Amino acid sequence: MLVNRDLSIEFRALLAAAEWDLALLQEVPPRWIGALADATGADGRASLTSRNWMRPLTWPLARYRPHLTGSWEGGSNLILVRRGRPGSAVVEHRSAVLSRLPERRVVSMVRLQCGLCAANFHAGTGARAAGDVARAAGLADRWAGNDPLVLGGDFNLRPDDGDLFEDLSERYGLSGVTGDAAIDHLLTRGVERTVAATAWPDSRRDVPDTESDLLIRLSDHTPVASRISV
Repeated sequence: MLVNRDLSIEFRALLAAAEWDLALLQEVPPRWIGALADATGADGRASLTSRNWMRPLTWPLARYRPHLTGSWEGGSNLILVRRGRPGSAVVEHRSAVLSRLPERRVVSMVRLQCGLCAANFHAGTGARAAGDVARAAGLADRWAGNDPLVLGGDFNLRPDDGDLFEDLSERYGLSGVTGDAAIDHLLTRGVERTVAATAWPDSRRDVPDTESDLLIRLSDHTPVASRISV
C-alpha cells in the first residue's frame, strides 16, 4: 500500500523490534538518522549520498507531503551499532566517494572495538554497478587490513551478472551472496558465519496502517540478515 505521509515512526518501530547488533542501511533520509539511532539504542555513523543540497526546502515538505519530494529529500548510508554488546564500541569511521555522477555514491566503514570492520554502500545502476562494487571492496579491504570484514549493501548486481563476485572472493576473500537473484548482499571474510545471509520474508516488512485495514510495505528492498561470530 502507498501512503502519502511520513513513515519514520514505523521504520523506527520495525528496527527497534528486530534482533540485530549491526545494521547497514542505504538511502536513509538524513533527518531520520538521530531518531533511528535513539529508538534502537545504537550508535550511528552516516555518510551523505545524493540530492542533499536542497534540504532546507525539502525537509519541511517531506514531513507532511513526502510524495512531492520523493528522493529529493536527500539520502544517506547509515551504519547502526547497538550499544552494550561486548566489543561493540565504534573506534573508527571513514568514508570515500565511489562516484559523483549521475548520483553521488559513497562507501563507509566502521571498526569496532572487537576488531570487526563493517563497510556499507549503495552501488550505481546498470553499467556503473560493477565499478562501484569493485571500488567499495578494494577500499574496505585496504581500510580493514587483516581484520575481519563485512561488506554489505545494495550491490545492484546479481551473482550471475558476471565474474565480479568470484573476483571478490579470490582477491579479498569476500564471500556469502544472498542468492542467485539477489542484489543486496552481506559478504564476509575472517569471521565464522553461523547463519547464511537470508532475505526476510515479505511479511516481516509489512506493517498495519493506522488509518485503514491495509498493510504498508516498508522499503522497496527486502532486508537481508546473517549471523556471524568474530
